[in-house]
Amino acid sequence: MSLAPRAVLVHRTTEYEELIAHHGTHGQAAFFLSSRGRAIEEIAERHHRAHRALAEVAAAVPLNWRQARVERADLDRFLFAPEDVVVVVGQDGLVANAAKYVARRPVVGVDAEPGRNPGVLVRHRPADVSRLLPAALAPGAAVDELTMVEAVTDDGQRLVALNEIYVGSAGHQTARYRLGLEGDGGVVEAQASSGVLVGTGTGATGWIRSVWQERGGGLALPAPTDDRLLWYVREAWPSPATGTSLSGGELRAAARLSLTVESERLIAFGDGVESDALGLTWGQTVRVGRCADRLRLLG
Repeated sequence: MSLAPRAVLVHRTTEYEELIAHHGTHGQAAFFLSSRGRAIEEIAERHHRAHRALAEVAAAVPLNWRQARVERADLDRFLFAPEDVVVVVGQDGLVANAAKYVARRPVVGVDAEPGRNPGVLVRHRPADVSRLLPAALAPGAAVDELTMVEAVTDDGQRLVALNEIYVGSAGHQTARYRLGLEGDGGVVEAQASSGVLVGTGTGATGWIRSVWQERGGGLALPAPTDDRLLWYVREAWPSPATGTSLSGGELRAAARLSLTVESERLIAFGDGVESDALGLTWGQTVRVGRCADRLRLLG
């Protein structure tokens, strides 16, 4: 017998809950904020809005479906099943946090605070969920297949991200490495920089865009569904031993950027989550390029 579909509700701890966990009580948290010129009422109201949205989404799950909840911090330990539809309730960034774990399962982004979030990835309201869940499993469901980026090390470690992957020093000090483009005739350059950033069209609204603007916008930004990635070396340092000729460009289709570590330790992390990073040691090589998996986000 096949299992009924399951709605997996992804959410994150609110700022209010983090404050209470740290200070113990509402009163202590309020006193702490007031000593810094802030009031707790706005944060508490945002907490209540987030929980109301989550409760509304849970109530909208069809009665013949199963459901589960997972907090953002537990995503790497949660076991997704083939019959799951993932419902992310929160901010755009929470969809990016979940993307690396959901493989090709359909994802519904629900905005918990309309007007506060751009709504690029959380495109729907809680009231839409009862209609969207059955539609997500229907043949020919209207989904956008968003390009993702991956980093794979020579010892088999793998990291996937929706926006961008950063390779550099954990302390944002100078990173030393040898950089090359596979299929570029074997050209490799020793570099010392603030790290390397490889991003997708979805990431072109964030960190990658800031570097792109700084470089004058010479390359066209990719769309979220484009196979094309952009890469940039941040603040490359010219010296007798290090160069700056490889400073940025495009990665199309199966192209890969190859980076061999010449520092004591570098890391690779995705979508700004440094706590979930690959550790890279001297002589180790990491290849970064387009991921075969895509995020299937309901339009």
